Amino acid sequence: MSVAAASPEICQDLSSKNSVPGEPAAQEQTSLDIDIANVVCSFRARCHLNLRMIALNGANVIYKRELGKVTMKLRRPYCTANIWSSGKIVCTGARSEDDAKKGSRRCARTLQNMGFQVHFSEFKVVNVLGICSMPFTIKITLFSKQHKENASYEPELHPGVTYKIRNPKAVMKIFSTGSITCTAPCVANIQRAIEHIYPLVHEFRGDPVVRGPRRGNTGEGDVDDSEEEEDSEDEEEDD
Repeated sequence: MSVAAASPEICQDLSSKNSVPGEPAAQEQTSLDIDIANVVCSFRARCHLNLRMIALNGANVIYKRELGKVTMKLRRPYCTANIWSSGKIVCTGARSEDDAKKGSRRCARTLQNMGFQVHFSEFKVVNVLGICSMPFTIKITLFSKQHKENASYEPELHPGVTYKIRNPKAVMKIFSTGSITCTAPCVANIQRAIEHIYPLVHEFRGDPVVRGPRRGNTGEGDVDDSEEEEDSEDEEEDD
């Protein structure tokens, strides 16, 4: 699991902004961790791929004929490759950008060993999902009213506030429990997005929350996906 620690500058800035005049600034600093839950990447093989041949000769593969693709599961690093006959391949499930690239190269090497003239090209990270838990609950109704230009809250449809940031480009889901999920084109954008949102939600903080160590993916609600990972939901049904 790849975990990126949030910048300590968040807490330093926060203590100075919220200090009462005439009183010393708070010495306690809250440690925030960003859990990278999923990295979606894509690349092209630059050749036609016979899906039936891959299904017959490959290991840990599933041929989804109705969808016109083959899913291949890799263990080291853990990820799932969605393979189309056109040569387009989308890998999901990696926990870091490095693991996503390693998994993509391993998938390409596996196809080469089957006799395909694969050329690893046009690799790019499409989407990254990060999860961060604040040490307090959030009054999301008041938050959404204060930030109408970027936030939307429809409790009848979704329990969280959708907050969009243009720079860095990111979409965040903010929940009353203090959990925040963030999708962005890269890990660096998630880091910057959390640094951007922290002082904003701190103004609407509720009761403090003591959280234990994270044991797995505990993201709340659905997160907006890009076009490249529309078919990644099919892979989750097989787990």
